[in-house]
Amino acid sequence: MSMRTAAHADTMLPWDDRPDHASRDSIGGFQLDAAAVARFDRLLHEIHPEARHVDADRIATLGRWLQGLPADRARAVLDERLGRIEQLRAMLDDCDWDRREGACARVRKLLAYLDQDHDLIPDAIPLLGLLDDVILLELAWPAVAIEADDYRDFCAYRQTAKPEGDGAQRREAWIRDRLEALALFQHHARVNARHYVDGGHPDRPFRVA
Repeated sequence: MSMRTAAHADTMLPWDDRPDHASRDSIGGFQLDAAAVARFDRLLHEIHPEARHVDADRIATLGRWLQGLPADRARAVLDERLGRIEQLRAMLDDCDWDRREGACARVRKLLAYLDQDHDLIPDAIPLLGLLDDVILLELAWPAVAIEADDYRDFCAYRQTAKPEGDGAQRREAWIRDRLEALALFQHHARVNARHYVDGGHPDRPFRVA
C-alpha cells in the first residue's frame, strides 16, 4: 500500500512496503544511528504532531526502494519534493506576506534541519544523502501545506492583478478578491441546489378556479 501525504508530488513513496518484515538499520553500507533516528522522529512530531512515526527499518526500506529505481527516476522522486524548499524560503522572506508566528516557527524548524549538511544521513552520500530531507518534507508537509498553498495563490494574484499599496494593502486586496469569488461560488451552488419554480404539492393537482 502506498500513501500520498503531501501535495504536488507525482510519485508516491511506498511507506508500508517492508519486504520480509525484517528489521533493517543500514542502507548501501551506511549505518543508521538509533539515537539520531529518534531525534529525527521527535523533530518531525514537533513540526507535525499527527505525522506517522518513522524508524530505522522504514528509512532503510525507503532507501533501498530509491536505490532500486533508475537514476533519473530516483532523482525526480527527490526533486519533486525538494522543489518546495525554495517556496518556503520565499514565504519567510516576503515582506508582503503575513508571516504568522505559529506557521513560521514550523517552517523555520523544517528549514533548519534541511540546511544541515550532517543530519540523519549526511548529504555527501550520493542520492541517499537527501532521503532524510525528503522524508521530513513529505511527512511534515501537512502542517505547513495550507500556509504554503495560500502563499502560492497570493503570489499568483499579486503577479496578475498587480494590486496597489503596501504589503498589508495587497494582502487585503487578495483576501477581498478571494472572499468575493467564494461568495459568488456559494451563491451559484445555492441557486443550482434549488428549483427555479416551486413545484408545490404534487398530490394537489393544479385547477382553474
